[in-house]
Amino acid sequence: MTSSPFAKTSLYALTVFFGAFLLFQIQPLIGKFILPWFGGGPEVWTTCMLLFQVLLLAGYVYAHLTVFHLSGRVQAALHIMLILAALVALPITPGPEWKPQNLDHPIAGILLLITFCIGLPYFVLSATGPLLQGWFSRTFPDVSPYRLYALSNAGSLLALLSYPFIFEPFLTRHGQAWIWTVGFFLFAFFCISAALILWKNAPAKLACHNTPPQSQTPSYPRKWLWLLLPATASVELLAVTNKICQDVAALPFLWILPLSLYLLSFIICFHSEKWYHRSWWIVLFLLSLLAVALVHLYEKDITAPQLIFLYSAVLFFCCMICHGELFRLRPDPKHLTPYYLMIATGGALGGFFVAIAAPLIFDSYREFQLGFLACFLFILLTEKNAAFRGKFRQRLGIGILMLFPLMMFLPAYHGDENKRALSNFRNFFGVLIVWENDSADPAQHRYVLQHGTTFHGLQFTDPAKHLLPTAYYGLNSGIGRLFRHFPSSHPRRIGAIGLGVGTIAYYVDKNDSICFYEINPQVKQIAQNQFTYLSNCPGRVNIVMGDARLTMEKQSSQQFDLLVLDAFSSDSVPIHLLTSEAFAIYLKHLKDDGALAFHVSSRLLDVHSVVWKLAEHFQLHHAWIKDQENKDQGIFASDWIILTRNDKLFRLPKFQKVISPPRTDYKHIDLWTDEHVNLFQILK
Repeated sequence: MTSSPFAKTSLYALTVFFGAFLLFQIQPLIGKFILPWFGGGPEVWTTCMLLFQVLLLAGYVYAHLTVFHLSGRVQAALHIMLILAALVALPITPGPEWKPQNLDHPIAGILLLITFCIGLPYFVLSATGPLLQGWFSRTFPDVSPYRLYALSNAGSLLALLSYPFIFEPFLTRHGQAWIWTVGFFLFAFFCISAALILWKNAPAKLACHNTPPQSQTPSYPRKWLWLLLPATASVELLAVTNKICQDVAALPFLWILPLSLYLLSFIICFHSEKWYHRSWWIVLFLLSLLAVALVHLYEKDITAPQLIFLYSAVLFFCCMICHGELFRLRPDPKHLTPYYLMIATGGALGGFFVAIAAPLIFDSYREFQLGFLACFLFILLTEKNAAFRGKFRQRLGIGILMLFPLMMFLPAYHGDENKRALSNFRNFFGVLIVWENDSADPAQHRYVLQHGTTFHGLQFTDPAKHLLPTAYYGLNSGIGRLFRHFPSSHPRRIGAIGLGVGTIAYYVDKNDSICFYEINPQVKQIAQNQFTYLSNCPGRVNIVMGDARLTMEKQSSQQFDLLVLDAFSSDSVPIHLLTSEAFAIYLKHLKDDGALAFHVSSRLLDVHSVVWKLAEHFQLHHAWIKDQENKDQGIFASDWIILTRNDKLFRLPKFQKVISPPRTDYKHIDLWTDEHVNLFQILK
């Protein structure tokens, strides 16, 4: 084993970099495996991130305790044994036995699955970075170990950026997992080599801590800021990721982008002091907050790339401030592992707050604003040298500038006399609000269900309009025309993925039966208790709780005459319900002459092209039917695509006159599969 200082330094650097690369490659990969099993929503990734942060914290605790309380040889032997145990725990791919039987406790199911599938390898990778930096600081006391931390974050960033552009487009999920496993064996070789060097040199090199005489124990206020600053950045990371995924789609790329910016801020701040100038970043942060606030006033005109850019910018500036202040407060290398331990603890606390505490405390997404408020407060706490009077004015000005955009984040119904929230609900699947609109106008008095930024149904109280189909399901909508004109001489069997307020039940005759597949138990309660479409339905109504795809996968063929798919969560597209594998399941449950109806209205994504590509792949006839908005009748503009194997259906005159010709530019769109989805191609 070579004893060259350059070789040792290079081995440390390579091991830290490669370990961090593998650590962050596994995150989107395991998320992609389990996303379809737990509803396909952004909360799946939030829960994954919570466990990643907890395992990271566990690794940092292990590194801190071993560096401070064990001899060098014991550290080396212990870590080698952990690495060998992690190798035995491979492979990392979750088997079908991990598919949930129900989604009564989705958070617990996700945490348990990840712990058993990747827990030990992830723990080893988490511990290696701070552990090797601890070894490095004692082996080379005159060299700053903080650049190894920046190198670690660079490895993490490279892993995240390479995943959506290199690994995901060209490899299947199982192919990615196989390459990751090979990479972990290579990492194990590097890390065991570093441990053997430690074993060989421990008596001579690690007997003394070589602590500089000027080293001082950090104060408790400083240690609290080591905790609170990374916690704030972690809250904003997850809050912004939630926001983007709710409004666009829950996809690895949209998980990776915010996390990459989060890591980039670490790299910049910990590389050198010269990159962080507080006043510049505060100004940029305030401007980005104002821009995001303005988006709420003009959200109908915003495009998906613009939305992603704005939220990414505000997250990056917030993280630069938090991590810049964190680096300013760094301790002497003697206290390096406690410092990293506090950073990891702060990250885990932020993840716990967003994934576990916030849904219990708030009935809407308030952590987004609270994180920004905390960012400013902690900036003020880190400042202690300037004169009181000048600083008081500065702080007052910052507070005013901060509160202005925050007030603009408040829901628009504050001050709207014609609209009030009757009830708010928040759970694992998002935020639901039931609105009462125009209570003073009997003809327009109505109740509306909103999920995120999207309305999922409304009902008038006026007896003349009380039972009429509204929202996206009007008589002249694609789904309305399909139900009214579908040729059938027998009782119809109808399936519907997504319940909403149950408006589709209007079209069910007394001899028909309809089966709703709904994942959110709160939606079921609202539809049954605050709207009357279900209770007034003359046919047989059955509501099956759980993810529609998993449920239908287990069922024998239901022989539906009509199957409706309308399972949008906010503006987010249910990716796992729009792949060829999901499509094959739908066709299994459909009669040969039956029809599929897809609701493809979306502000931000061209879902039409995805469905047309699927229709082409399965050789189905398709019809695109658009409906215009009619506010008096409570009708929203809608787009439906009807698919069928029955070539006679669209020859009916009542269909021919309303069908819009499909665009031809969808030919370049990739076929969506469980193994590969290309979101970039359909961004509007």
